[in-house]
Amino acid sequence: MEMRAFCCRAGEKNPGHRRGGLTYACSTHIMPSTRVLYGTTAFLSAFLLFVIEPMSAKQILPLLGGSSAVWLTCLVFFQAALLLGYLYAHWLTHRGGRQFRIHMATVAVAVVILALSMLLASGTANTSHPVVTIFWTLTRSIGLPFLVLASTSPLLQRWLSERESTGREAAPVWYRLFALSNAGSLLALIAFPTLIEPHITLRMQRGLWAAGFVLFVALVFAITAGGRSTDGTTAIPDASTLEEEGAASPAHHRWLWFLLPMAAAMQLSAVTAHLTVNIAAIPLLWVLPLAVYLLTFIIAFDRPVLYQRPLVVRLLVLMLASLGYALSKDDFSLPIGLTIAFFLFECFVACLFCHGEAYRLRPRRSSEATLFYLLIAAGGAAGTFMIGIAFPLIFSANYDLALAFFATAVLALAATWNDGWAQRLLWSTAAVLMLALAVVLHLGFRQQTIAQVRNFYGTLRVKQADFHPLHVPYRTLMHGTIQHGTQIFSSEGAHIPTTYYAKDSGIGLALRFCCDTSYGMPSPRHIGVIGLGTGTVAAYTHPLDRIRFYEINPQVEPIARHLFSYLSNSPAKVTIVPGDARTSLSHEPSQQFDVLALDAFSGDAIPLHLLTIEAMQLYRSHLKPNGILVVHVSNQYLNLAPEVALLGEAAHLEVRDVNSPSNDERGEFRAEWVVMTADKSFFSRPEVSPYTEFIVQKDKLRVWTDDYSSLLPIVRLSAR
Repeated sequence: MEMRAFCCRAGEKNPGHRRGGLTYACSTHIMPSTRVLYGTTAFLSAFLLFVIEPMSAKQILPLLGGSSAVWLTCLVFFQAALLLGYLYAHWLTHRGGRQFRIHMATVAVAVVILALSMLLASGTANTSHPVVTIFWTLTRSIGLPFLVLASTSPLLQRWLSERESTGREAAPVWYRLFALSNAGSLLALIAFPTLIEPHITLRMQRGLWAAGFVLFVALVFAITAGGRSTDGTTAIPDASTLEEEGAASPAHHRWLWFLLPMAAAMQLSAVTAHLTVNIAAIPLLWVLPLAVYLLTFIIAFDRPVLYQRPLVVRLLVLMLASLGYALSKDDFSLPIGLTIAFFLFECFVACLFCHGEAYRLRPRRSSEATLFYLLIAAGGAAGTFMIGIAFPLIFSANYDLALAFFATAVLALAATWNDGWAQRLLWSTAAVLMLALAVVLHLGFRQQTIAQVRNFYGTLRVKQADFHPLHVPYRTLMHGTIQHGTQIFSSEGAHIPTTYYAKDSGIGLALRFCCDTSYGMPSPRHIGVIGLGTGTVAAYTHPLDRIRFYEINPQVEPIARHLFSYLSNSPAKVTIVPGDARTSLSHEPSQQFDVLALDAFSGDAIPLHLLTIEAMQLYRSHLKPNGILVVHVSNQYLNLAPEVALLGEAAHLEVRDVNSPSNDERGEFRAEWVVMTADKSFFSRPEVSPYTEFIVQKDKLRVWTDDYSSLLPIVRLSAR
């Protein structure tokens, strides 16, 4: 890191420091320790920013479940808060000598709010307006501290430039400070899932983060104190009195400061959503696109020599064309690892182009530095808002990736406009093709689709096709690429449980043999199911039964009632409770379920807040003394069974694993369920025991609580 001070006065020789063809020298030099202080503060602020992001998102899970939409909406909030932080920094640097006093007061208030937020409860969820719930919860808990941290990088760059200025000439902006802050962000992003979450409880995380924030506050006070003279006034020249070299940035550059980061943020959000919903619901996968996004900022602002524009432009054309072709083909498939790598590389190339071009057009005047960062933040907020909030409201299907590609091509056309007609023709054609891709996807989504809806929780699509073994219609409910239920529409098939709910599955065994019969007739049962899907479990019900579903997505119930017939054909009394299941159960009297099934999928994984000691205690309070709890743990990328077994043992229940095979002729999938009950005789029944097996425990696995959970120890190294 360069520690030499910038020189500020023309006419004196100083080898190695030239600006605009003139040589400058310093009458005074900034000590290297000053830049160390500024760099340390910027690094720490960014580290704290990107630790609090996943930490806060994880705290919201009990309110809104574990869908990837929670993280994307949190990402929109963080980008909006970053924008407010940069806006505050831009406003503050125009306050002259009062800016230090104002900032010190703001930091002090942030400390008070942080202390109060650690004492307040998280509040209740409003699942009808989940975006409002997320924004209000995050604003109340971390809003002002986050804003203070977000404003640090542009403020420090401006203050350092002004501090290194002498006479009436402004020193250049130290853009490397921005790269340093992004390095802190990247380190935090990698450290949280690999080092912090697996070893530190949530309560301790909050405490350590608060301690880090206090250290940050101390560094800020040291900087502001160093910028003040003994009489209390600022010792840094007023930016408005400094003469700056070079012309002001043209208007079209300022537009590109906003639009290029917007396209990059659209790429980040769209690729993240596509990978976690349509490719693989692998826990922690969202970390990779964000890491790529931050890495491109670091390269563009700290090592711009690595941004080789001709090479990046050619790679961008190749990646957009390749992935555009792949998206347009329903039968196109690659190994999952290669698919993820392709999308991550495309995100890297696109974001590097956008951020590299933004840096190339950066202002030469220090007075425009905060505006530059303000527009970068505004573009980031606009891009994440469009993907995370606007598009789900506007479109009934997911065209996010195609539209992100289209925006990137249009911005590439604008950025390379002055490079000649060849580039203009290339990117004009690319923009038209990317827009055509959205049309192709729209036509593809309509094939075999009888209904399609989209909301905060994702896109739901009902497909109808021919069931080849019987040549009768069958319908499938899709969430992304995950099937949430299938029904065969024939006189006999309409009553047969399919997919993960076969008769020899864990849920099938529990419902068939949970209760004694009286005079040859099944005794009335009370069944609870967390997660509605198509309502397949209702196929097991008898007259006098009661079945109670808990479903957080309000668009699932109309689909299950009107496009599938499991609920309407059920002879039992069917009740559907909207909202998060854990929240609903905590406000209900004991339901005394004979069987309680946990089948709440978020993509391909169960929300973590439903798999903790506290959740198990809640489930037991709603079960009969010998009731059965069954947990669906089928998952390509998580070995959930050992963790669920730990939870069952901690709740003093007998635990067994039930793996049922697939059967294409009956529409049955391979399924894994963990069955738990206090009735030890259940697993010794001859109808049940052949299908059950003990669960092999993993070493060093810790039981999950509301204060501790980590997916890393149970991630499978390869999909199955």
